[in-house]
Amino acid sequence: MSELIKKLGTLSAAEEFLDFFGIEYAQDVVHVNRLHILKRFNQYLRNTAGTAQMDDYALWHVCKELLVRAYQDFVRSTPSQEKVFKVFQDQDGKSVTLDNLRMTLPSQQKPGI
Repeated sequence: MSELIKKLGTLSAAEEFLDFFGIEYAQDVVHVNRLHILKRFNQYLRNTAGTAQMDDYALWHVCKELLVRAYQDFVRSTPSQEKVFKVFQDQDGKSVTLDNLRMTLPSQQKPGI
């Protein structure tokens, strides 16, 4: 496992990832969208071919570019427009209630749902 992958595995907060890659960000954007940004970053990374064969230098630059892209998605848009999480995909532009979010938790789902 590369040193970069090991280091990324120690990061958890969106701010830690943004700081690690030296990306300037607005705290108010990250505060509201931190999980969306990280999920989108993960989606972009998974869909980028060849990352497993990259050396740490190349991978670092690719990750930085993808994280900037994920962050920018939420600078110019909203979670409900971007539909990163299933609950937003299912709502089709309608508002999301706290009960809707609770129902997406595995512990809250009824058997057979």
